[in-house]
Amino acid sequence: MASIPSTPGAAEPRGQDRSVGELLSDVTSDVQALFRQEVELAKAEVKEEASRAGKAAGMYGGAGFGGYMVLVFLSLAAVFGLANVMDLGWAALIVAAVWAVVAAVLYQRGRARMRTVSPKPERTVETMKENAEWARHPTR
Repeated sequence: MASIPSTPGAAEPRGQDRSVGELLSDVTSDVQALFRQEVELAKAEVKEEASRAGKAAGMYGGAGFGGYMVLVFLSLAAVFGLANVMDLGWAALIVAAVWAVVAAVLYQRGRARMRTVSPKPERTVETMKENAEWARHPTR
């Protein structure tokens, strides 16, 4: 077997006789890329959670406005309908109590949805913990 003579300027295979500076440079660029990816993941998670929070807030607003409109028009109709059977004041009080129950149910549903919103980017925190563990023990 003939050996290939080493000539000045010839490219050496990657990973052989590399300087510490080159290795550190590679590690630094890898860590920077990993950090950028983690930041992008955090941004995506925060955006997703903000979207969910916005939808829940919209439901609160929609429930409030819808409840108000229903309360106004149906309450008037119910009060006038009940006024044919009983005193107008009692009819108005009964109708108000019914709409109070409806409002309480809508509030509870909105509150339950808001509890599912997590402001902390869970996946990013987990991967950052994994990255820190790997950085401490890269051969494991």
